[in-house]
Amino acid sequence: MLPGTGHARGHPTSKPDHVGCYRTVAALGRWRVIEFNDIGELTSPVAIAGFEGWNDAGEAASGVVNHLGIAWQATPIGAIDPEEFYDFQVNRPVIEIEGGHTKRLIWPTTRISLARAQPADGSVPPTGLSRDVILVHGIEPNMRWRAFSEDLVRSLESLGVELVILLGALLADAPHTRPVPVSVGSSNAKLASEVAGGGVSRVDYKGPTGILGVLQHTCTGAGLPTVSLWAQVPHYVAQPPSPKATLALLRGVEDILDAPLPLADLPEEARAWERGVDELAQQDSEVADYVRTLEEAKDAMDLPEASGDAIAREFERYFRRNGGAGGSSGPDRT
Repeated sequence: MLPGTGHARGHPTSKPDHVGCYRTVAALGRWRVIEFNDIGELTSPVAIAGFEGWNDAGEAASGVVNHLGIAWQATPIGAIDPEEFYDFQVNRPVIEIEGGHTKRLIWPTTRISLARAQPADGSVPPTGLSRDVILVHGIEPNMRWRAFSEDLVRSLESLGVELVILLGALLADAPHTRPVPVSVGSSNAKLASEVAGGGVSRVDYKGPTGILGVLQHTCTGAGLPTVSLWAQVPHYVAQPPSPKATLALLRGVEDILDAPLPLADLPEEARAWERGVDELAQQDSEVADYVRTLEEAKDAMDLPEASGDAIAREFERYFRRNGGAGGSSGPDRT
């Protein structure tokens, strides 16, 4: 991992006493350096991670990390050297050329940024949380997943991360007109039970996995508390963006952290997205009939929990956000 942008490859650090610094030896004797210099002490840091690719239907998961990074003006602190983990014929670097002059070359990789609860720079907005947040925005690697996960987990441990929240999204038979289903998985049964309920179900799955599954397994082996949230994106509107699914994941993170997060224009974007899909469905009778079938199935499944925990969770969210943001007229089930 390289300090700053990660656009150049680094060398073994000569300052192992810095906060969050360590180094590992890679195969063939080449160094992979993971280094976080001049960060200082962090306050009960939590990591929120999303990866583009197989785990990111509609770019809903990576959309959460992007959204929070912009809202909090998060500071880049490192990036993994992509040479070991990415096939550049699959994930090609991006070049920027202006007026015939090459401006920069951007390599596909996993980047890490920091949002502080109380930034030293007064121009940067605080997170509004009682803890610092490490944002991990990556592309699912093409190879060496175990080494990648071990490197990333060790880097999070070196920063003193106390909790890892992994975000994913999958295509499903879910109607776009209903609240986005979110499921939770955790290395800790108590943590999973605290998050589950109120529209969030527990993951029950056996089958192929992506980098999120490997990362969660690696975190568990390292004793690092981890929880994963998965949103279901309607398969008939799989193209990104999917702001309604992004919003559902963001609210799931709020439940885990028990604190409001900046939503900005995301609720309105989610409503506009739903209206747009409504209009498209109305133009095709077969699609409209299919959506109604999905709605009926979803409503029948959700009827037993239409009261109790689900309603209580919505009002908890409303009062939490109303206390911090104001101006809300009541719970919004978008």
